[in-house]
Amino acid sequence: MTTERVDVLVVGGGPVGLFTAALLAARGTDVAVWERRAELPTGSRAIGIHPPSLDAFAAIGLDEPLLAEATRVRTGVARSRGRHLGTLTFDRASGTHPYVATLDQHRTETLLRDRLTALAPASLRTGTALTGLERHRDHVDATGTGPDGDRVSVRAAFVVGADGARSVVRDLLGIGTSGRDYPDRYVMGDFADPEPVAARSAALVDVGPDGVVESFPLPHGRRRYVALVPDDAAFAAADTTSGAPEAALASLVSARTGVAPDPASCSMTSGFRVRRRTADRIGVGRVVLVGDAAHEISPIGGQGMNLGWLDAAELAPLLTDAVASGTSGPWPGYARRRQASAARAARQAEVNMALGRPLGALGAVGREALLRTALSLPTAHGLARIYAMRWA
Repeated sequence: MTTERVDVLVVGGGPVGLFTAALLAARGTDVAVWERRAELPTGSRAIGIHPPSLDAFAAIGLDEPLLAEATRVRTGVARSRGRHLGTLTFDRASGTHPYVATLDQHRTETLLRDRLTALAPASLRTGTALTGLERHRDHVDATGTGPDGDRVSVRAAFVVGADGARSVVRDLLGIGTSGRDYPDRYVMGDFADPEPVAARSAALVDVGPDGVVESFPLPHGRRRYVALVPDDAAFAAADTTSGAPEAALASLVSARTGVAPDPASCSMTSGFRVRRRTADRIGVGRVVLVGDAAHEISPIGGQGMNLGWLDAAELAPLLTDAVASGTSGPWPGYARRRQASAARAARQAEVNMALGRPLGALGAVGREALLRTALSLPTAHGLARIYAMRWA
């Protein structure tokens, strides 16, 4: 078996790993990506792309191709019990991108794959799973299994673990995590957009007394609905006729918001629970963690994938300089800054979840009054900057 030599091995070929590799390749760093999945990306999954990420994508020329396909969300509207509570605009949230873009994750990944292929042909190795790491003073030896079950190996100056919340890289390093699980359960689905035409470019948040329903426009006239459900049994009972998840979600959305998505138009449904995890260390020696491998936060708010991209944007020049100079770091400032950003995003997600939980009639009235006030103040543009991740 021949051992390949590269400057940086990125483990994980999802959105964060692909972007990390593309940034490195654009800087002239020799990079390889090991991705366990052999199949092409599918599914809409994470859809939100925030202004700082769009700025970062410009470094590899991906901002314009992505925006050519994405929907630009320029406002967020809060509702409750059929009443309009207020509107948040993103026009002052960013000097470059005064909006949040939405695009199906499989399209974002495909665009990233295409860009990486243009910058570093054959660098992406799909169907390749990491099985071992051996750290040395001036390099790291990685071993794994290839698409045919054959053993593969790479000797790299650095390894980046971009392999998600169940990171094999993190486990091989013996790095633990801390955090908590939340009781909240959500169901999401993509439907043909049933909202009035005037609302179809806005993110909508309905904070009625029975629990939040969020929705976001998607390309091609679709809308993503995300609804808090009290428990699995309650969601299953939302549609007693067919029991189909798309019908159950459509029924729940209609009951809470008065808007009725067409179950026949649904292209995806998925349920998820919420947890928060932070790695005890962001890396060891020449191995560094990024994205969910380093910090997993609630999907509510749509900031997790973006945090990973911003990890990559800060890490890539550090790695490039270290490869060129022959140094190994560490970069304590990087770890401190990135985990602080993740902690802030996690706190924001917790606030979002708290605002969307079921309340009694009196509590719902108080929540509505709070949102009306917050969205009517001159400082509301500060909230838009928070939701647009201009602090990250």
